[in-house]
Amino acid sequence: MAPVLEVSGLVKHFPVEGSHAVVQAVNGVSFTIAAGETVALVGESGSGKTTIGRCVLGLVPPTAGSIRFRGRDMGRRWNVRSPALRGKMQLVFQEPGESLDPRMPIGRSIAEPLRLGSLDRAARERRVQEVVQRVNLPLDILDQYPTELSAGQQQRVAIARAIVTDPELLVLDEPTSALDPTARAEIIELLMRIQRELGTAYLFISHDLSTVHQVSHRIIVLYLGRVLEEGASRAVFRTPRHPYSVGLLSAVLLPSPGLRRETTFVLEGEIPSPINMPPGCPLATRCPFRIDRCSTAFPDAERIGPQHVVHCFRHEEVAAREHATDTFEEFQRIAQRILAARGDRPESELAGIPALPPHRQADRVEDDTER
Repeated sequence: MAPVLEVSGLVKHFPVEGSHAVVQAVNGVSFTIAAGETVALVGESGSGKTTIGRCVLGLVPPTAGSIRFRGRDMGRRWNVRSPALRGKMQLVFQEPGESLDPRMPIGRSIAEPLRLGSLDRAARERRVQEVVQRVNLPLDILDQYPTELSAGQQQRVAIARAIVTDPELLVLDEPTSALDPTARAEIIELLMRIQRELGTAYLFISHDLSTVHQVSHRIIVLYLGRVLEEGASRAVFRTPRHPYSVGLLSAVLLPSPGLRRETTFVLEGEIPSPINMPPGCPLATRCPFRIDRCSTAFPDAERIGPQHVVHCFRHEEVAAREHATDTFEEFQRIAQRILAARGDRPESELAGIPALPPHRQADRVEDDTER
């Protein structure tokens, strides 16, 4: 089956006002997303995650590269504003309160994307009621305003507005970062259920690796606009092969003192300027594994498993020094055992910890890089 989205060699540079310099936000990023699949973009601030999402949606034009939706190149003649494509790609923002018009009732806000379609008023109202129930909100909420809702309810409204046009692709830009832990877990479960029911493809952008671990099928690790590692979620979390991926995972603090990914090295030094990018690996100035050619040439993609690719000259040495472990999955299992022993249901409204998703529960095969 052809992928829903194909991004090839995407480049996005922003000019610096008053000079000939440019900010190199994205540099040669390529990936695909299939129907019903979640691909997560991870990396620290400035890695190009949000810029990629905006390029995919046509909110900013790419400097170079191609974006194909359902096998057709997107551009000036065919984009998200084209009648045949309108509503097939949607965005869920980070701040739900800011993405909703405070003067517009919830019902009108959700129905807004349908106004340019062929549905009459009665059909639009039926569709709005259907998606409101799908996101587990009461129908009487349609007459309320955003300021009358909690942040979790606002994000449910934002999701309802995004899926009201029956899109094939959702770009989710930090959709849970503004929520408390309980609301975050509820939104995660909601997004996963919607994907199972509708088969929607997700491009998931987040700093929160715990959430990424929960929802993603594949992960793309970005640093200064370049892909450093890409693979199946379980492979990247369990056996990261790039020093940056290891550093990213070891920096996460889980709510359990005994659970933290142990690593044999740290990343130190200055982050290069995206205006004056080095010709080689962008991590070369901070990487303890660097060799001379890291500063002059960016490593080609090396496949180390069926769905695992890394850009690193010394990835085998990284693997030899790092113990294969998935602290996120272990934390979820410990939390669920505690709840089961107490007799509580492992529901998000009680624990704030969602159960392992189906693609985690079913995945019991050995990791493709496990030694």
